[in-house]
Amino acid sequence: MADFASYQSPFSWRYGSPAMRGIWSEENKRKLWRRLWIALAEAQVEWDLVSPAQLDELKAHAHEVDVARALEIEAVNHHDLMAELKVFASQCPHAGGVLHLGATSMDIKDNAEVLQICQSLELLLPRLAELLKAFVDKIETYTDLPVLAFTHLQPAEPTTLGYRLASYAQDLLADYKALVHLRGELKGKGFKGAVGSAASYVMLYGEDGQRRLEESLSRSLDLPFFEVTTQTYSRKQDYTLLCALSGLAATCAKFAFDLRLLQSEVIGELGEPFGAQQVGSSAMPFKRNPIESEKIDSLARAVSAAPLTAWHNYAGSLLERTLDDSANRRTLFPETFLALDEILAAMQAIVSGLRVNEAAIKANLAKFGPFAATERLLMAAVKNGADRQETHEVLRQLSMTAWEAIQEGKANPLVELACADGRLARWLAPQEIRALFSVEGYTGIAASRAREIVKLILDKMS
Repeated sequence: MADFASYQSPFSWRYGSPAMRGIWSEENKRKLWRRLWIALAEAQVEWDLVSPAQLDELKAHAHEVDVARALEIEAVNHHDLMAELKVFASQCPHAGGVLHLGATSMDIKDNAEVLQICQSLELLLPRLAELLKAFVDKIETYTDLPVLAFTHLQPAEPTTLGYRLASYAQDLLADYKALVHLRGELKGKGFKGAVGSAASYVMLYGEDGQRRLEESLSRSLDLPFFEVTTQTYSRKQDYTLLCALSGLAATCAKFAFDLRLLQSEVIGELGEPFGAQQVGSSAMPFKRNPIESEKIDSLARAVSAAPLTAWHNYAGSLLERTLDDSANRRTLFPETFLALDEILAAMQAIVSGLRVNEAAIKANLAKFGPFAATERLLMAAVKNGADRQETHEVLRQLSMTAWEAIQEGKANPLVELACADGRLARWLAPQEIRALFSVEGYTGIAASRAREIVKLILDKMS
């Protein structure tokens, strides 16, 4: 239970799943440190630097993490890894003296953090795949449903709801592919000592032996290592990964922002799920605020800042290493992954339970859809011999008259105005004009391309 008498990060209890919090917990981090120390000791058995009995003792105490005792020691020595090392060594009276031989702190910390990143991606990627499947379900349901499109936040031509949803899904699929690729490219520092030259390891095993040691440890940990490092692995990797994670957050933020607009009762076409007992406002009982979408946008803003911090951590790490990235890295990856964990959970709930108000969609099309048909009328008239510029001006004048009527609260009169206009009658019969105002025949490639995106996603997920 969190101690609410002192400050607690919202990520400690409010945002993110217990599984993601577990990955970035002190306990898991220290267990990974111990895993790395044991892997190093196991590899050192070959050189008789560690005995099988000592290795067995280390393995027997691998999970006896005592964070409280380690923090007591750290309060005195001001070194978190050395404090954990002392606790582990004290639990292994016969083997404690061989721990960390030849290593520097970042041989343990850097590799452990990349393993945490791998664990986090292995949690996020299946959730992202499930979100894509939720989009597939909605795209298939609404592939052919005409909706009013907007440009410049003004009514434009019709599209279909399935096509609009497919645009978000297409970007999410790109995010998924990028993160799968980056997961396969992640590398740890390896075991190269204080400045990356591996001098301490070469002293113990020779240069060929050091290479064999790293190859053995890479296999044991299922983690490739960089060929060249300084005291740390290149922080360029952090920047690249966080850019991709920020890109995923941006896609979710775009969807959530659009949904907030469409959920506004002025448009009222879509909405996030709203519980029967949910309270929208402490002051206004009627409110149905889009709190999940707003939460997504809020958390995504925080994620968007992460690449900038990573940029400075990389570009500002002088020569073989400075420590000015250490403090911010304690929150940089944990909070980024926890924010995305919460974002994906909220996205899944919204997309799966998306409310679609087809009556509002039809009403908006009836009100504003006729304006979109002016392009069809223009092309049909010109095809029949009309002057393009003159016809454009006729349609503009009729449209402005129709806008005035709408602003006075009247129904859109554009169809009747067009049918009664003698200048258009020279080129188009009234029945032809009425047919051209139908939105059903003017959504272009929307439905077919939405189905193609569905196929792409299903092929990728299979």
